[in-house]
Amino acid sequence: MRPIELLSPAKTAEIGIEAINHGADAVYIGAPQFGARSAAGNTIADIATLTAYAHRFNARVYVALNTVLTDNELPTAEKMTWQLYEAGADALIVQDMGLLQLNLPPIELHASTQTDNRTVEKVRFLEEAGFAQIVLARELSLEQIRAITSQTNARIECFVHGALCVCYSGQCYASQATRGRSANRGECAQLCRLPYSLVDADGKSLAAEGHLLSLKDLDLSAHLGTMLEAGVSSFKIEGRLKEMDYVKNVTAYYRQRLDGLLEGSSKYEKSSQGKVKFFFTPDPERTFHRGGTDYFLNTRASGLVQPLTPKSIGQPVGMVQNTERAAFTVRGDVQLHNDDGLCYAAHDGSFVGIKVNRVEGRRVFPFKMPILRVGTVLYRNGDAEFEKTLSKKSAERKMPLTIHFSETEKGFALKGEIGHSSVTLHFDNEKEMSNKSLPETIDNLRTQFGKLGNTDFELTEMTTDLSASWFIPASRLSEWRRLLSEEMANTLKADYRAPKREAPTTTPQYPEQKLSYLGNVTNEKAREFYRTHGVTEVEPALETEGTLQAGEPVMVTKYCLKFEMGWCPSKQHPTEAPREPLFLQGKNDRFQLSFDCKRCEMRLGLT
Repeated sequence: MRPIELLSPAKTAEIGIEAINHGADAVYIGAPQFGARSAAGNTIADIATLTAYAHRFNARVYVALNTVLTDNELPTAEKMTWQLYEAGADALIVQDMGLLQLNLPPIELHASTQTDNRTVEKVRFLEEAGFAQIVLARELSLEQIRAITSQTNARIECFVHGALCVCYSGQCYASQATRGRSANRGECAQLCRLPYSLVDADGKSLAAEGHLLSLKDLDLSAHLGTMLEAGVSSFKIEGRLKEMDYVKNVTAYYRQRLDGLLEGSSKYEKSSQGKVKFFFTPDPERTFHRGGTDYFLNTRASGLVQPLTPKSIGQPVGMVQNTERAAFTVRGDVQLHNDDGLCYAAHDGSFVGIKVNRVEGRRVFPFKMPILRVGTVLYRNGDAEFEKTLSKKSAERKMPLTIHFSETEKGFALKGEIGHSSVTLHFDNEKEMSNKSLPETIDNLRTQFGKLGNTDFELTEMTTDLSASWFIPASRLSEWRRLLSEEMANTLKADYRAPKREAPTTTPQYPEQKLSYLGNVTNEKAREFYRTHGVTEVEPALETEGTLQAGEPVMVTKYCLKFEMGWCPSKQHPTEAPREPLFLQGKNDRFQLSFDCKRCEMRLGLT
């Protein structure tokens, strides 16, 4: 059966541990340096703590070391790979091919989405170059995913939830070109989340100023089954900058969705061990949420952006029914609470927040009464009760333990089994008849051995092989249970096998013979790698001595404003298009738009 992985983000080791508790089969976390989220680095000691915890459940830890590197940084990166390997990390997520030319430990390599993985040829090359798991571009359709999985053998990882970059990952240079802050170095200025006006060649405004490049959040929770059938093995939740409540909530939600598909399956199985019990009802809309989209998984559609705000809008809670001097009434079924945060789109196009002081039934008394209109749609982006629930213990994960208790010539034997791991303990013990019946004795044994408390285990099955009803003091059974738990934990730790990287058996040829600045080559080792694999011309990256030529884009997106505005010629009845070129005008930036209709892409260039 094919192992299926739910992969959750970890800003910190503490968040990573809670991701495991809430059902993640693996977590990904930033290295101390060189991660594509520069604000989410972690110490080697913290990563070691996380790996030790994850491995208890046969779960894995992947470390993001996925920026491009300079020549001076390569020795530090090489040293760090060994430190991470010794700390128990199961894989490195990388972008810079220069790393593959270094003396790396035998740790598994995963190709970051920053390597721009959109084609069968690219994925096959990465697989043959030594990558065991490959993260596909978020823009791919089910058909494209299926084409890749049917013609390659590497494990395929796809994002299923969280923030979307409007540009193909690894191909955005707007921040570097305008601010000197490289997205490929973990320092993106997030220009796509800023407001812009859309104007035509004559300077005429075509749309009200808004966040025209700020995409809604990805939500593929309704499509996990078809993605499984398409060959996806790892389902990834975005969010290495997200807080604890988001990770707990979204991980739990996808764990439940995936379990519903995996239970009873003859084709798929969960890649880690342990069953999770939740103490809340997961709901992605109740933590950070910009509104959801399935993006391009099934078809191209409009309505992909959230133009009012790049921030969380949260959960729709109803509409304003009437207003008073210091309160308003909400029509809807969602229960509101004191200290909630509400928000709405004002008549002038701004997005306004409301802090709730108290709630009386459907009447809401804010700290400051806003200007509201009857019929205004309200959202809750701060759920006080939900946040309170998630701040406490909200899940526990237990591994199903099978126990067999039998008698021996000198006493008794206690055997525990979890998956393929087992422990057998023998106890010399004088046999003394009990005044209880054999069924009563067996029931008592099941009760005593089931008291596993704060261990990682839960007794799910117990069998016995006894010739008579023997008396064994409860204190002795308690001691035997403790010893079994300890030995079972030690055995699981000893039995854990981290994946090992297999050296390539061939030298595959890269799909292209020339690499432009889009190849993101920033060091001599990366140039050496590409030349070894058949690339004859390698241009430097913009982060080094590379330069943008006239007409070259700083951003390429599958999201298209012409399609969004109804001007696409492929539409059945397109609206008359304005005179091009079109421009996005921001407070400090101006980008010229061009459109490659054959590829169905939009490009942003500097003016």
